[in-house]
Amino acid sequence: MNKELIFKGVGTALITPTNEKGIDFEKLEKLIDFQIEKGVNALIIAGTTGEGSTLDDREHKELLSFSKEKINNRVPMVAGVGSNDTNYACSLAKYASEIGVDGLLVVTPYYNKATQYGLIQSYTAIAKASTKPLILYNVPSRTGVNIEPETYLELSKVDNIVGIKEASGNLSKIMDTFNLVSDKLYIYSGNDDQITPLLAMGGLGVISVLSNMLPKETVEICDSFFAGDVKKSKDLQLKYLPLIRALFSEVNPIPIKSAMAKMGYCENYMRLPLTPMDKVKEEKMFGIMKDLKII
Repeated sequence: MNKELIFKGVGTALITPTNEKGIDFEKLEKLIDFQIEKGVNALIIAGTTGEGSTLDDREHKELLSFSKEKINNRVPMVAGVGSNDTNYACSLAKYASEIGVDGLLVVTPYYNKATQYGLIQSYTAIAKASTKPLILYNVPSRTGVNIEPETYLELSKVDNIVGIKEASGNLSKIMDTFNLVSDKLYIYSGNDDQITPLLAMGGLGVISVLSNMLPKETVEICDSFFAGDVKKSKDLQLKYLPLIRALFSEVNPIPIKSAMAKMGYCENYMRLPLTPMDKVKEEKMFGIMKDLKII
């Protein structure tokens, strides 16, 4: 494949520590160092888990520039620049390119419910606005629109569209996508409960929520598979499945923010319309964390 490779393995979809005053940059720096010290292969900043959709323009750009400086080329940095407004996504893509990020994560436009032709036009426009490689982010449960395998094939013709974060959860559709574009685009799992299955299909890794709290262990799932120890990868995938289920028992990033706050990495603070986790579900998640000796 002649496409630029941004990373292989685990890219953490990093939370954004916030409080009533805004972004907590001191805690963010500690999180970045923690992730890199534990061996993650890339950091994704201002994605869904990073609450990019509730950052204003100034905050979004400040978050990207601060993270770029603190990561300091130790691992690749991928900037979340997606929007349901293609023009705004283009402006964020230009900014992220100018500050020297390694790649862009671009979610499918949400709410608008674009046609497949509209998706092709939107993604092509954002790719043209950027000098960096793009990873397309398909998450129909949040956006209302699925990127069809044939649409991926068309978009693979754009030089700097290099990868897919596939979070549809539909393994049959994902297999169709692999059949069409696995030799044209790098494919990452966008769901932590499907890391090993997608690696088995030829996936290159995962863009992960789980790795916020368990970076070393999530890397081990991928590294074991790449080393040929499929059983170990599978066993680890299953070991952490109850925790993964708990992390998605409410909409992301509500549970991971709660979990990371419990671990002391951030305040359990989110902006509306997100609200703190249901106490019953939260206690169940904490129980799983205790069983795994995370807390």
